Amino acid sequence: MLSQTSRNLLLHTPHLRTLTTSSVYRQAATTTTTAAAPTAIPKKRPIGAFRGGLFGFLLGSTVSGGAAYLYLLEEYKVSNELLTEDVEALRTSIQRVEAYVRRLEEKIEVQQGVLAKRK
Repeated sequence: MLSQTSRNLLLHTPHLRTLTTSSVYRQAATTTTTAAAPTAIPKKRPIGAFRGGLFGFLLGSTVSGGAAYLYLLEEYKVSNELLTEDVEALRTSIQRVEAYVRRLEEKIEVQQGVLAKRK
């Protein structure tokens, strides 16, 4: 049986408490497998929070800027087509008004010529 001092020592030192035969075998097995490996795998350098945040911000800004540019380009094309259609409609209406004014002037000249012959 354990004495009181050895029991207190085991309770206050957790690394002594958890030492079992299975953990010793497991630890021995892991040290032998790592010692047998001829080349060590290089550690990947983790992306830090600042670099990851900066990369994410730049990527998001680029994607949203591109999407906004494409949206504005499409809106510009639509408004340009509408403006062109309005200009064409205005030109045809001006041509109709000019033709109507010419016919009125011709009728006025004919009327004035008839009145001048009667006098």
